[in-house]
Amino acid sequence: MAEVTKKPVKIMETVLRDAHQSLIATRMTTEQMLPIIEKMDKVGYHAVECWGGATFDASLRFLKEDPWERLRKLRDGFKNTKLQMLFRGQNILGYNHYADDVVEYFVQKSIANGIDIIRIFDCFNDLRNLQTAVKAANREKGHAQIALSYTLGDAYTLEYWKETAKRIEDMGADSICIKDMAGLLLPYQATELVEAVKAGTKLPVQIHTHCTSGVAPMTYMKCVEAGADIIDTAMSPFSQGTSQPATEVMVETFKGTPYDTGLDQNLLAEIAEFFRPQQEAALKSGLLNPKVMGVDIKTLLYQVPGGMLSNLVSQLKEAHAEDKYYEVLEEIPKVRKDFGEPPLVTPSSQIVGTQAVLNVLQGERYKMITKESKKILGGEFGQTIKPMNPEVQKKAIGDKEPITCRPADLIPPQLDKFREEAAQYIQQEEDVLTYALFPQVATDFFKYREAQQTKVDPAAADTKNKAYPV
Repeated sequence: MAEVTKKPVKIMETVLRDAHQSLIATRMTTEQMLPIIEKMDKVGYHAVECWGGATFDASLRFLKEDPWERLRKLRDGFKNTKLQMLFRGQNILGYNHYADDVVEYFVQKSIANGIDIIRIFDCFNDLRNLQTAVKAANREKGHAQIALSYTLGDAYTLEYWKETAKRIEDMGADSICIKDMAGLLLPYQATELVEAVKAGTKLPVQIHTHCTSGVAPMTYMKCVEAGADIIDTAMSPFSQGTSQPATEVMVETFKGTPYDTGLDQNLLAEIAEFFRPQQEAALKSGLLNPKVMGVDIKTLLYQVPGGMLSNLVSQLKEAHAEDKYYEVLEEIPKVRKDFGEPPLVTPSSQIVGTQAVLNVLQGERYKMITKESKKILGGEFGQTIKPMNPEVQKKAIGDKEPITCRPADLIPPQLDKFREEAAQYIQQEEDVLTYALFPQVATDFFKYREAQQTKVDPAAADTKNKAYPV
């Protein structure tokens, strides 16, 4: 019998970022993370994802923590493990496009404070929106990974994914991630997809998915067999549901095979024991809703990410129109088609969903068009894979010519303006970037920080329970 070539699969751990973002609204504090870092550092992970995504906003808004301070503490603790973050291309960690000088400075400071790998994605897969961040990461000697937002639709052929992978390699990326944010990637389609991407590039290929639809562990298995190099997993207490497959389960799955990870289950069990009380506390407080722990097959039926579904339910509840739920679900693919068939991921998922709700509630399609929808239809977010519906476009932006260039080309430098506006609060260079992304939330945080430092006015410091809009 011919000897099978060993190709151990690498594991990227998400418990400190995407896992708690997906299950408990990103509410894990730095203090809850620090005691376990020494053990996590001994595992031999490919990397630990611990920053970016919604952690930045949530730290400031809800936890009253400085996200930069969190990153520095994690960097101090992880002596042997690479740290990874998620970065929304020209949106950075916010919801608008920023000027190139802000993007470049944010990448520089992220790497200076301890990030090794930056996973960069764009909600339209418009590679022009990733150029600045990739070049900045290359310049700072960081690892630039480009994530392709996986979605379904007749334009998203295997040839499209293969060609895009080739373009990503040409852009100067160090690796590629297939980012399946909605849990839409089915096992046998995953085999074809990984083979197509591998045919287009020599770069390492990483797979990211969520268990929302229930197929994720099987999908990982087929991806690894097809040649994927790295998979994203979460420690069991914060795995499954809308999170990633469990780290221990995937380690056990590949044990004794050519893909054996070589990770120590005893050490992983100790780490899981550490997180279990946190999971129990989150369940008890209602922060962890048992609903997000189950399988939601509607994800596959309507191709709508789990977070988007819960958003729709709350919007309809507010309008006392819960009976319109299925009408809205049927309207979403139609709006998506009018908008050029973009992947549904932050922020396009929220924009398409809200517009679909309005179309149904108004009883007339596009009677009312949100300002975010107008931005998409006006080209302010970039180029979609398919042309937009010209009638809907005209209704939204009138006779104005849609933007066809890279949107950031139209944004003048912003850094000096932000520095000036935030001057009275700046205690460290990174504060300029915090303010640039979330001016109001950052200002509230800076005032809270000042009050904590001086303790002059205890009333001003009592913002712990203040409610902030999401």
